[in-house]
Amino acid sequence: MNMSLTEMVGNMGVVAWGVVITLLICSIYSISVMIDRWRSYRAARKQSLEFLPNLVKCLKENQLEQAVETSKKYNKSHIAKVVSAGLMEFVLQKHEATSTSYDIVGAVGRSLEMSSALTAAEMKKGLGGLATIGSTAPFIGLFGTVFGIINAFTGMAATGSGGLAAVSAGIAEALVTTAFGLLVAIPAVMAYNYFTGQLERFQIEMTNSSSELMDFFLKKREAISHGHGSR
Repeated sequence: MNMSLTEMVGNMGVVAWGVVITLLICSIYSISVMIDRWRSYRAARKQSLEFLPNLVKCLKENQLEQAVETSKKYNKSHIAKVVSAGLMEFVLQKHEATSTSYDIVGAVGRSLEMSSALTAAEMKKGLGGLATIGSTAPFIGLFGTVFGIINAFTGMAATGSGGLAAVSAGIAEALVTTAFGLLVAIPAVMAYNYFTGQLERFQIEMTNSSSELMDFFLKKREAISHGHGSR
């Protein structure tokens, strides 16, 4: 009995169709996450490269308020989000009469850590779903396959006919769900690994930027301390 792929899909049962529809929903979700993360990471990379030279210029000229305003223009940049939080905390604490230089640096450090954690969590959005789909889609497809094979052997027992020809059509139809599950899972796993690598790189960049900004503020603290000591 010769059956085309279209005929096999058309002859699938309710359970097999339920599996295929479930996998189709997973596929649509994973594709939407891939597009969203790719656009978000691309924008973050592009804006960060544009932001860093402007930040360095503002810090060299000791224009912290201008640096804060500049960082707000790059709202997609992960580095700008983290640096902006530290700069705003420094400017705020600097204008508090009761704050000491030690308190300022400590507050800036905590603000940078919190902003880095929040930014990283924001950039992880959807990656957990990709990982879940990549790991479960093959088993969802396998469930449809096992159920289809059970139906094929049940039908063979009911009709009393034996041999491979009696069950080959049912098994072929059942294997469609496994193939569909792999088709959904493989791109999801590949995308998850790629985006995870990009995220780790972004986290390193945020950590390095935070460390460099802390060094800048520590130097300012020393300058403030020397200035008070000379009075």
